Amino acid sequence: MNRILFGILVVVTTSLMGSSFAVGKIGLAYFSPLLLVGLRFTLAGLIMGAWVWRKPLPKSAGDWGKLCLIGILQTAAVMGCIFLSLRTITAGESSILTFMNPLLVVIWGTLFLGISYRLTQWMGVLIGLVGVFITLGFHLQWETGTLFGIGSALAWSIATILVKKWGVRFNVWVLTAYQMLFGGILLLVMGLTLETPKLIVTPTAVFVVLWLAIMASIVQFATWFYLLNHGDPGRTSAFLFLAPFFGVLSGWLLLGEVVQWHVYMGGLLIFAGIFLVNWTFAPRRQVSEKAQLASS
Repeated sequence: MNRILFGILVVVTTSLMGSSFAVGKIGLAYFSPLLLVGLRFTLAGLIMGAWVWRKPLPKSAGDWGKLCLIGILQTAAVMGCIFLSLRTITAGESSILTFMNPLLVVIWGTLFLGISYRLTQWMGVLIGLVGVFITLGFHLQWETGTLFGIGSALAWSIATILVKKWGVRFNVWVLTAYQMLFGGILLLVMGLTLETPKLIVTPTAVFVVLWLAIMASIVQFATWFYLLNHGDPGRTSAFLFLAPFFGVLSGWLLLGEVVQWHVYMGGLLIFAGIFLVNWTFAPRRQVSEKAQLASS
């Protein structure tokens, strides 16, 4: 993929991921948490499902099962664990744990996909993770919610590997639509059974749901899956470190939250980690190309 296009798409998807925390926080004044995310993803799945029904759909029960599993992991498990974690830990701490995902993706990619990563790339992932930790405030407590936060990262990392392994079997828009629909329906059930539903309909509430469903779900997921299908999952997932950084910035813009000095320090480490993970491939490629030219 063209590097400029790749960079643009990375900024689009990670900024939408990050801003959804601030927009979602606004929405919690009108909705109970699981009901909000359930409405978000069910609506997004229905809209996209109506749009992609003429595109190539899965032809076997096994393929539909794969889509359902991705939806359970990528949408229901990740979002469910995040909101359950928020009962006992802060949003910042939950974000820190959730965005351990790139480190886990590198581990699963090494173990199950046979992908080889250099030491400098492992260092880049760790540096990026430290950057996320610093960006979100230097603190993390071990509570029940910590387990749910780890669960969100685990579910997301497994979903990333499954999308890389199975994604070529599906049209990217079909994959996006039905994984959101399956996950959204499960979240709606959770919202009606695991919490006391709250629903206050106002123009702001409607705007929040539409923004989360269309921009932060349809556009964001489609872009993310496209990037995963056209690149190495570990390298691509390293850019997820940008999402909490954009989350802090959107909190400043939309909610008036103060941006502390540690945000800038953490941001520098995030970019350093992304650089180490993504650009250490170039020397090896150049050496390989020179060797091929010499042999010919």
